[in-house]
Amino acid sequence: MPISKDGYVRLGLIFPEGGGEYEYYQFAEAVDFRVRPYLVVAHLAGGDRNHEPAALRETGAIHRLEMSARSLAPLRPDAALWACTSGSFIVGRAGAEAQAKAIEAVVKCPASSTSLAFVAALARLGIGRVGVVGSYLEETSRAFVAFLGEFGIEAAGFAWHGAPGGRDAFQTPTEAFVATARRIDGHRVEAILIPDTAVAGLPAVRAIEAELGKPALSANQVTIWQGLGLSGWRKPVPGFGRLLTMM
Repeated sequence: MPISKDGYVRLGLIFPEGGGEYEYYQFAEAVDFRVRPYLVVAHLAGGDRNHEPAALRETGAIHRLEMSARSLAPLRPDAALWACTSGSFIVGRAGAEAQAKAIEAVVKCPASSTSLAFVAALARLGIGRVGVVGSYLEETSRAFVAFLGEFGIEAAGFAWHGAPGGRDAFQTPTEAFVATARRIDGHRVEAILIPDTAVAGLPAVRAIEAELGKPALSANQVTIWQGLGLSGWRKPVPGFGRLLTMM
């Protein structure tokens, strides 16, 4: 159950503008607001091409995250997440871990990021080979594959959609993600990953799991799961993919 004395979880989210953030509020409604998301918008570098690696490194700079974290601190969250996959994996494992530590130091609660949440979720599921459906440009999508490799996770299937920025990725229809997952699936692929918090990925998760019969993980989904785990929440939540039933 939640660790908050008042009976609900405060989930602090540093979120880069994109479009898919409404999924956090949909989840909150589904659990009768026992989980309360507090979103602080992070400034995106790179304009409309914010998926470029150089822009992502600037977006995820420690001093920028610390500034956003200071806006979360007065809200006393039970967990804080850098809710940006690309802005955390682009700096590699050591960089992503440093980002989480910096946020934790400011907000004074357990902290993580979406990229680290993907790794934790795969460990919970006991999965080491995945199919990656990157919304990003090729170079950025390959950086995510490299990040997973630092944890011993293999991309047994891989494709990218080439969206130059978060707003473009958000406009990608659900069926495009499902079709790509179908195309890269194979006997060695144990789960499908959709790594972009700008994408409203939960409909694709449900469709992929129903069709392919294996776990599908989206960025906002794993961020919620990680935040709940760090907060002490242990109650399974159906309807948001297999992962959220494994608390």
